[in-house]
Amino acid sequence: MKADETSTAWLDQVYCEDALAGLSRIPDGAVDLILTDPPYNLGKDYGNASDQQTVEEFLQWTERWIDAALPKLKDNGSLYIFTTWRFSPEIFVMLKKRMTMMNEIIWDRRVPSMGGSVRSFSSVHDTVGFFVRRKDYYFDLDAVRIPYDAATKKARSRSIFIGAKWLEVGYNPKDLWSVSRLHREHAERVDHPTQKPLEIIERMIKASCPPGGVVLDLFMGSGTTAVAARRTGRRFVGFELNGEYCRITAERLAALDGAPAPSPEPATAPRAKPRARAKAAAPDTTTINSLE
Repeated sequence: MKADETSTAWLDQVYCEDALAGLSRIPDGAVDLILTDPPYNLGKDYGNASDQQTVEEFLQWTERWIDAALPKLKDNGSLYIFTTWRFSPEIFVMLKKRMTMMNEIIWDRRVPSMGGSVRSFSSVHDTVGFFVRRKDYYFDLDAVRIPYDAATKKARSRSIFIGAKWLEVGYNPKDLWSVSRLHREHAERVDHPTQKPLEIIERMIKASCPPGGVVLDLFMGSGTTAVAARRTGRRFVGFELNGEYCRITAERLAALDGAPAPSPEPATAPRAKPRARAKAAAPDTTTINSLE
């Protein structure tokens, strides 16, 4: 069914179930942006075996969820996918067969220069692919421009620069994003092993999802995509296998609304070892669905 043929009950929800099983809840052509951070297959413990597959199994599974998710995207929609350099070549080729690649974004995690391998160069970045369906994709550069500092503006004070829009609104973010990973002392940090900073997720949403539009995250984790969507005036929908992560997401969303976190139905999803994936409900618009 198309988006205008169904109800909108699926909006502002994170379903505690496998995305491959639950994507049928979302109408085709209903989503403005797919923004997702799937398991990297590096052996991390998310309370299940999703990050512990063989290379062949992992790539086959990745292709399955890509093919299931893309029909949900509008014709002018976009996709951002976090991945690791170990698998980005294969995953990007999969997506290039289906979409147009606009950028490879490097997230410099600002890892301290200590420790690491003694047999190779230390890996301190994540790779992000930015893909679109067609040439007239939605993209709001002004929403994510980076302001110039006072010294730069002063240096550009000659008459030839007067009235220049770019000088007032700032410059285009480059494809190298230097944003610190979340340490234990960061206020937004929750109990999840690979939580992404809101700064990064909000930049993607502001640039590639119109106000009031819909963001889909197939691997919601600690709920950062849902929180970023709520903070920026967008709708969201997502999936998460781990019931504990769903609880964390609910708490994060409730904190935004100044309301007590709802009590999700008992989830049968395995619980992470202390980590958890979450999605939450706003007072009247968000619900956490435990369906396993």
